[in-house]
Amino acid sequence: MTMQPKGRLRDSLSPILRLEGALLGAVCIWLFAGTGFSWWLFGVLLLSPDVTMLGYAAGPRFGAIVYNAGHSWIGPVLLAAVGHVAGSPLVLALAFIWGAHVGIDRALGYGLKYATGFGHTHLGLIGPAAKA
Repeated sequence: MTMQPKGRLRDSLSPILRLEGALLGAVCIWLFAGTGFSWWLFGVLLLSPDVTMLGYAAGPRFGAIVYNAGHSWIGPVLLAAVGHVAGSPLVLALAFIWGAHVGIDRALGYGLKYATGFGHTHLGLIGPAAKA
């Protein structure tokens, strides 16, 4: 069973986490702009991490694991490190796009998922779960 903070504690952290996401997303967009790659690449790939939602076809627990793997900061940071060490501007650009997606999602209130269902996030309830 996954425990999550209730009521005021979670609600008091959500605006901070959303602002943090917005700022990190903005930094990733700014860093992408410095790579010189086309904004078409950015636009085409920006929503690609949402493919991880398909994991929910195998159930909420597996779906949460797959979704969270594609929506945590771990992936973009590691990819940026690889791009930096390898001296690959393309890999860096991909990391910044991925990071922008994560930041924008956080800013909009789409947090990491609990195994209890897609609508149960570390930022609060979303979608139909919020209306229940």
